[in-house]
Amino acid sequence: MRFGYHLGYWSAGPPPDAQKAVLLADELGLDSVWTAEAYGSDALTPLAWWGSRTRNVRLGTAIAQMSARAPTATAMAALTMDHLSGGRFVLGLGASGPQVVEGWYGYPYPRPLARTREYVDIVRQVLRRQSPVAHDGEFYQLPYPGGTGLGRPLRPTVHPLRPHLPVHLAAEGPKNVALSAEIADGWLPLFFSPALDETYRAALAEGFARRSPDLPAPDHFEVSTTVPVVIDEDVERAADVVRPFIALYVGGMGAQTANFHRDMIERLGYTRECEEVARLFGEGRRAEATAAVPTALVQDIALIGSPGAVRDRLAEWEETVVTSILVQGDLSTLRAVADLLG
Repeated sequence: MRFGYHLGYWSAGPPPDAQKAVLLADELGLDSVWTAEAYGSDALTPLAWWGSRTRNVRLGTAIAQMSARAPTATAMAALTMDHLSGGRFVLGLGASGPQVVEGWYGYPYPRPLARTREYVDIVRQVLRRQSPVAHDGEFYQLPYPGGTGLGRPLRPTVHPLRPHLPVHLAAEGPKNVALSAEIADGWLPLFFSPALDETYRAALAEGFARRSPDLPAPDHFEVSTTVPVVIDEDVERAADVVRPFIALYVGGMGAQTANFHRDMIERLGYTRECEEVARLFGEGRRAEATAAVPTALVQDIALIGSPGAVRDRLAEWEETVVTSILVQGDLSTLRAVADLLG
């Protein structure tokens, strides 16, 4: 089991002590540092800015939204970041949801799995640089078939540092998880719980059965999950730190008819609880929605409690498909995790 640090995306502004946290993660020997984007800060700029002073940690996006950039633009950013970091970049991609894709980027949201497959194919073409990039798909066409008619397949001018730069996919539903195992180098789950390990093992196995021999073998596949961590002898006080995060994703992310984060939690058996949290959140009663998040749910998807309790819980995570835990927390949390790892 490896450990990384997840900065997330910004709220009203840059997170306090972000640079210190990134440097501390590097100093403590953590494996990776990750950023995210929603509809405020982007994932690539903070990673390049803060990561430029590191020497060892891998630098990953968890996630860069596919609708934010053409696949060739994403590939350009990836090969640039890989050169600048000396081969430490990990490209984490996600389809996001219809609320963001249609409301923020102004694109339709049909068939996200098929769109992801095409997107990754184009990114891989750019990074391999074996031939001019061309694609004739349902969602992407290169060169563009209309317009002036002057477009032609192009090869990137920059030679990639690593032709097989790792591409990880965010996925929550079983079919998306299987797609990650089929076409990517890693899976980036959110709200993972050891309780559903067998379900996700089966989905990954389904994807591995369709995996191309041109990709690294499944035993090199990574599963890096974002996990809130709160070290506190008082379990309820620790849970209170995580409850707003869960309430936001259950009640405020996505829509009533399409919320993949809520679906992930409901698979754990919290359907009625999610309904109540979503109802309260939708009515603007956010404090009550937060209070309605059960402690048991927090314990399922987070690491909270005393150092001993967290250490015991880590033993359960080590038996799962997860290869890296991406810690969400402050500077003191990072130090506490390093102490736990001894």
